[in-house]
Amino acid sequence: MSSAGERTERAARLADRLRRAQAGDHDALAEAVRELNPLLWHVARAQGLPAEDAADVVQTAWLELVKRLDQIHSHEALAAWLVTVTRREAWHVRSRLRRRGEEAADVIEDVPDAGPDVPDALADHERQRVLWRHLSRLSERCRTLLRIIAFVDRPDYAVVAEALDMPRGSIGPTRGRCLAKLREMLLADPAWDRR
Repeated sequence: MSSAGERTERAARLADRLRRAQAGDHDALAEAVRELNPLLWHVARAQGLPAEDAADVVQTAWLELVKRLDQIHSHEALAAWLVTVTRREAWHVRSRLRRRGEEAADVIEDVPDAGPDVPDALADHERQRVLWRHLSRLSERCRTLLRIIAFVDRPDYAVVAEALDMPRGSIGPTRGRCLAKLREMLLADPAWDRR
């Protein structure tokens, strides 16, 4: 669990960046993006969105901040404000996707079958299906940590630690154990293609 002192320090650092951004310092906003993007990504993905839609949601949250930059007065609450905006936008996107999926299902029924898929595409699909099946069998903590690590280029471990409420020093070892467990399950599954 991250200490109260680390959380206070982080809130102060983000508040300073917000003040500087409000004064026109574009670098301060870029620093906030680097620090908070992994957390916002996790929030969007936790709503069940595909990667590309989660990326759009996170981008929308940052655009919303830029539009309302001068309206934010509680500087220490920047992370909470962005998490709330991200979560709400993710809900809206998920709702739109669900409606579109229902509409697409109606349209797909009217489209003639184009024939069999390419064997490589089927093999890739099967491989992904097996991977996701085993990933879903990991603990919630492992799934969440691997999701953040997999979809963020260089995650800030302090932000990850706060988001997952775990000590910063345990992130690497926990990730290693989660990956080892996933690898063990995959290698034991005859459906896993080891190409």
